[in-house]
Amino acid sequence: MIQFGKEVCADLEAACSREWLETNGLGGFASSTIIGLNTRRYHGLLTAATKSAGGRFLLLSKLEETFFIGSQPFELSANQYPGVVHPQGFRYLKRFSLDPFPVFTYEIEGIEIEKSVFMIHGENTTIVQYELRKNNHPEAPNLRLEIRPLIAFREYHSTTHENSALNSHIEVGAGLATIAPYPGLPALHFAHNAVELKMAGLWYRNFQYDYERERGLDFSEDLFNPLVFRFDLRPRHPASIIASIERRNAAQASGYRQNEIARRQRIVSSPRINDPFFQTLAAAADQYIVNAGDGQSVIAGYHWFGEWGRDTMIALPGLTLVTGKYDVARRILSGFAEYVDQGMLPNRLPEIGDIPEYNTVDATLWFFEAVRSYLAYTCDFEFVHDEIYPILTDIISWHVRGTRYGIKVDGNGLLSSGEPGVQLTWMDAKVGDWVVTPRLGKPVEIQALWYNALRIAENLAQKFGDEGGRNRYRGMAQVASWAFNRAFWNEEANCLYDVVDGVSSDQSIRPNQIFAVSLHYSMLPPDRAQLVLENVRKHLLTPFGLRTLALNDPHYRGKYTGGPHDRDAAYHQGTIWPWLIGPFITAYLKLSKDPDQAREQAQQWLAPLQHHISVGGLRHIAEIFEGDYPHRPCGCIAQAWSVAEILRAYTEDIKAIRPSDNRVAET
Repeated sequence: MIQFGKEVCADLEAACSREWLETNGLGGFASSTIIGLNTRRYHGLLTAATKSAGGRFLLLSKLEETFFIGSQPFELSANQYPGVVHPQGFRYLKRFSLDPFPVFTYEIEGIEIEKSVFMIHGENTTIVQYELRKNNHPEAPNLRLEIRPLIAFREYHSTTHENSALNSHIEVGAGLATIAPYPGLPALHFAHNAVELKMAGLWYRNFQYDYERERGLDFSEDLFNPLVFRFDLRPRHPASIIASIERRNAAQASGYRQNEIARRQRIVSSPRINDPFFQTLAAAADQYIVNAGDGQSVIAGYHWFGEWGRDTMIALPGLTLVTGKYDVARRILSGFAEYVDQGMLPNRLPEIGDIPEYNTVDATLWFFEAVRSYLAYTCDFEFVHDEIYPILTDIISWHVRGTRYGIKVDGNGLLSSGEPGVQLTWMDAKVGDWVVTPRLGKPVEIQALWYNALRIAENLAQKFGDEGGRNRYRGMAQVASWAFNRAFWNEEANCLYDVVDGVSSDQSIRPNQIFAVSLHYSMLPPDRAQLVLENVRKHLLTPFGLRTLALNDPHYRGKYTGGPHDRDAAYHQGTIWPWLIGPFITAYLKLSKDPDQAREQAQQWLAPLQHHISVGGLRHIAEIFEGDYPHRPCGCIAQAWSVAEILRAYTEDIKAIRPSDNRVAET
């Protein structure tokens, strides 16, 4: 449980830096700060995934809440308007806890009210309940609650503004009120147990979202209040509102609550490891897994990412395998296999009606590693033989003869890639036509991944009796290894070049070289691997992950601020990425001569991130941190591969809980 008392809740700056996230397994979510003050255009109580996991619309922004003791009103809400925060309900907030979902405890004149917010898994439904927990008021007066929903009904990347196109008609039935303000969007149903309903039809203007202002984006919004709910508050009779695109019954709210608590308890109850950090990350990991058609997929990050091939393959072991969700892993692998085209995995899966984007060289190679890890945990060779192995062999064939964007094996067995104006590696920031880190030629991690893929294919060919394939992939791997060590070793710096393009070699100290050590199959001899590890440790390791560029590099940018152009220019030029601590720890343990000491050291490296899960996106790990001290968290508050790689390294490397040796040996 994550919990904050009045000293944090009453501190506006501290409270607004802590954000909660509820998800529904479809791509939809609810999110805000711990005081309910929305600081992002992505904050809201119901962002529904109505078309696909990435096709999301923010329907219900928030609930304005007024508590009455007799005739005296107390405002529980908080909003940022130009120059003022009003009302300031956080003054009454005694406690916020995440147990297992957001719970807000307000205390007013001896009266305690508990508010809880949660989503139903598998539905675009958010339930908000208010329960009278204590009444020590000397006069024990009549207690009432007035709720005014504020709706946005917009695509979740945008903002809404007062307009005459909104249809304010409310359809009212027994315990149900429905509004359908715009054609083409779903109706929003409010199931409730209010004692009175009143029509409103008012616009609330000029909400300000400070995080969007900082990002150089539209930060002002108007919201519409269609109606008012009035409840009598009595012990053991919660006031309930179910906001959903489905028709629901408020009488079932408490049952939904108990079902959701039980579901979440099953997620964190692992027979393999009983550890608070593991349980916290396991709960977070579940929030990235979404249903996708008949299969399942991964949301790369909240609030604004959708389904990305690279992120999914990197995150798959941590999200699904160390947490024992083998069926989920299988469905993800099977689903992405269907999208392979010309030997490439898509970089981004499409919204409904869109075309997949294939501008990636590494997502396809991470697919091989995800398959290897899946087999290490499951020994499910039948599935891989029938559905995956033919695709892997076809991928290699396409890479040999050449596929999109100049991706092709050259004469020395290494994998070349890239065209002007296209970003293909994970360092993919692009501003207009400017690719910030183009990395044309032969990026170091691509060669490490290519060799790893060839060795995986070699072992699978042996397992499946494909002797010709085994010999072919083994020969290709040997050639690539020889060429790699010859072309990429920087003798002067005792590390690997970042990119070799046939004309020059990029001497930038970047974290990409760590994969040449951390991947299951490595081309580096132990002495060189140790030097690479020490180089990365010396120049790039921080309390929150690895910097993307060394401090002494003239292109280093230590701050991640300003509008989209400025932020993208800094995205991979010194910014810290926490997911990279995963492969770094794996490499460190791999080379260690004293595993116990190494695990203790690795545990110390993760300590700041263990603290971070209670100060940013609660339970989650941010996408990035600024390179300069104090390393402010930036980007998405919750990133799949940040959570996944730290969970994987923590479980497999630090806690030494791995698949059995005989399974690993098979692959």
